[in-house]
Amino acid sequence: MSYRLYVRPLSGIADNDEPRFSWVLQDASGAVRASGESDSRQAIERVLAQNALENAGLVGLVPAEETSFCLADIPARQSRLIVQALPYAVEEQVAQDVETLHLALGQHTGAGFQVCAIDRARMSHWQALFSGWHHAPLVSIYPDAALLPRPERGWIFCLDGSRVLMLSATGEWLALTIDNLPLFGHTLSEPTADSVATEVPVHLYAGEQARGRYGKAIEALSRLTECLRIMEKPLSTPVTDFLAWSCFQQQCQPIDLCQGKYSVSTSGANTLSRWKPLLAVVAVWFAVQVALEIGMGAYQLTQSRQLQEQAMAVYRDVFPDDTRTHAGNVRRVVQGQLRAMQNEAPGTGFLTLLHHTGDQLNRLPDSGSVIFNSINYSRNRGELVVDLTADSYEGMSRLRNGLGETGLQAEIGSVVNEAGGARGRLTVSGGQ
Repeated sequence: MSYRLYVRPLSGIADNDEPRFSWVLQDASGAVRASGESDSRQAIERVLAQNALENAGLVGLVPAEETSFCLADIPARQSRLIVQALPYAVEEQVAQDVETLHLALGQHTGAGFQVCAIDRARMSHWQALFSGWHHAPLVSIYPDAALLPRPERGWIFCLDGSRVLMLSATGEWLALTIDNLPLFGHTLSEPTADSVATEVPVHLYAGEQARGRYGKAIEALSRLTECLRIMEKPLSTPVTDFLAWSCFQQQCQPIDLCQGKYSVSTSGANTLSRWKPLLAVVAVWFAVQVALEIGMGAYQLTQSRQLQEQAMAVYRDVFPDDTRTHAGNVRRVVQGQLRAMQNEAPGTGFLTLLHHTGDQLNRLPDSGSVIFNSINYSRNRGELVVDLTADSYEGMSRLRNGLGETGLQAEIGSVVNEAGGARGRLTVSGGQ
């Protein structure tokens, strides 16, 4: 899938209302081909159809507030054992029964495995919302804040309307309302029990509109404590575009929620569905070809049997007393009989004379200038008589002389000159 469609549902919409989405369509080079800030699913699918896109991978972004970031210290390395131990490793870090949570496993760090926890009912809701889109099969679901570019130190904040998306250098993400930002900033400025007070760098991304609307809250955060060093950076694109760019540039390592019972097939099923029409045509063609080959095989077998019967009928007419020869060995028997006939009279046999006469005909400079009209053989006299036509008497003479050089006796008689050449009779016999 060379295209990626990042889709993020807008907050503040009731469950019974038609969902609206902030979205961005990204090509294989990471360039934005289309985007929108408050469109319906039908409108987005219409854009995909207008751009002739049949298989753009859909990446769903869910509110980070509905997920929890956890760390699981599991010594095992086998995937099966890690999955089995995962609920016990994070149950003290979540606020609800771990049996009601879907746990998605992330990368392994020095502090343990990163884990994303989300309520199973909500995960089913999000997967249903992002599944079944025309021209855009679901490939992944991520918490939206997890797609922020990870800083080398400290935190990165991104104003998203009345929300603030946050990501730390360790990969921890969360989202707060803008009103709770000063309280969280105060928490960041307090050193932990095993650390000393130090400056915490915070990269704050905000669009011009968000900066103008929530400027006072940002200023309050800056004045809160000297331990926070806030570096504001303007955001010239919508937040969804910013997250899609960060994901394409691999500046984040989000945890895909589509795992376990919520996993999706991104290579087998979707690829197979694309090729189903062609596979159907190939299957029909293969069936027709097999049927045709079987039919032709049966026809050829019938024809072969008929030819064998005809050949045996001719053979039995010539050799009625031979009961040992059959269709499987008739060729070998006839070849043996011909060799025997040739050996019986090496000098004057029919086959010998015919062989030498035909050989000398082929040796003529222009073998087409001499044509054999009929051939007769007399066993009693040991003579082969050929009635022939030539362009000139010279062609007949060359044929006769060639036979004489082989040791045979050849004579030309009954020569008749015509307008188109000459006719004559060539008599060939053994040498004296």
